[in-house]
Amino acid sequence: MEVEVTRDGAVVTITLNRPDKLNAFDDAMHARFRSALRDARGADVRAVVLTGAGRGFCVGQDLASFSGGRDVGALLRETYHPNIRALRGLEKPVIAALNGAAAGAGLSLAAACDVRIAAESATFVPAFVNVGLVPDSGGSYFLTHLIGPGRAAEWMMSGRKLDAAEALAWGLVSEVTAAGELAARAAEQAAALAEMPTAAIAMHRRLFDQAPLNALDQQLELEAQMQAAAARSEDFAEGVAAFREKRPPRFAGR
Repeated sequence: MEVEVTRDGAVVTITLNRPDKLNAFDDAMHARFRSALRDARGADVRAVVLTGAGRGFCVGQDLASFSGGRDVGALLRETYHPNIRALRGLEKPVIAALNGAAAGAGLSLAAACDVRIAAESATFVPAFVNVGLVPDSGGSYFLTHLIGPGRAAEWMMSGRKLDAAEALAWGLVSEVTAAGELAARAAEQAAALAEMPTAAIAMHRRLFDQAPLNALDQQLELEAQMQAAAARSEDFAEGVAAFREKRPPRFAGR
């Protein structure tokens, strides 16, 4: 199976599973990934971990699929674009557990997640310019947000490999762990986030997606709208009650 899905309580782990190809996408893997993201929308799923099998996270598109003069723009619109939108549309946190190389569209996919934890062995390669292409699958958008426009442009144009330590220094990842500890650390963080008020986390995602695009007045208004919605939630009522009663809150994600 090109994509494996496992479940531990409220946490779903999606594993890209073409290890012999460093988890490069082909048409079947795109379809399986789309299905996994659709299933992750379920209300009983409160956090998602995305990782890769073997020694790579994902190296983007399997170049064999470009044979026969395939229209690359159509490929992006039919596969990567819907999947990136589906990932960002999930109303729950998504953690990328970066076990190895993240290159090309695989780098874009990692950047689209909310949290990135890297193994010491992980590497980050823009790759596009190295074969005469430009960033795609949201790479130019997400990397600009994560590391700033100047650094993102310089890195993308250079095509140079980044190791995990430099990715941490740049703020591309939030944490680096020993390779053998990555899965447990990602599961631990996902479980902690799953206990949080995930409806509010979904609104956090929308706010931070819009922040670089909005003028201050627009963002203030969006904050007011989101806060009004959050204040009507069951989780807000539970959070206030727990604070008053000096007990841990029990959030339901509603």
